[in-house]
Amino acid sequence: MLAVIRVRGEVDVNPAIKKTLRLLRLDRINHLVLVDEALMPMLRKAQSRITFGEIDLGTAAVLLQKRGRLAGGKRLGEGFLKEKKFKGFEEAAKALLEKKAKPESIGIKPIFMLGPPKGSYERAGIKKPYALGGALGYRGADINLLIKRMV
Repeated sequence: MLAVIRVRGEVDVNPAIKKTLRLLRLDRINHLVLVDEALMPMLRKAQSRITFGEIDLGTAAVLLQKRGRLAGGKRLGEGFLKEKKFKGFEEAAKALLEKKAKPESIGIKPIFMLGPPKGSYERAGIKKPYALGGALGYRGADINLLIKRMV
């Protein structure tokens, strides 16, 4: 499972990339979605506007606990998870990462609204790839560090 975060806005965006971002449900800056590895061609196409990588279980549990929302914008709580037969946030995160459940089937909004990262993005900013010290493109397991700074 990959975590995808929109880093850059909508100014001067190629229409094909704009459509790809809309299909990924990334309409605003600092929004995160969890997607399958099968969507990698879409991520490669839009990598000039997003950053992505593999999310781990601990980060997914923290993400659900702090930024998970139900329909109507209500916070995700332990009581709701127990109604859905989960013991806690870690078990729900494990089900999401192992593709046993989708956020929509649990009743969670598929988009996680994050804040800007504490300490800003990487030194080279949001216009360069991660490999060159920037914030864009594939970053592997380092996405977990960014998510923890944004939650």
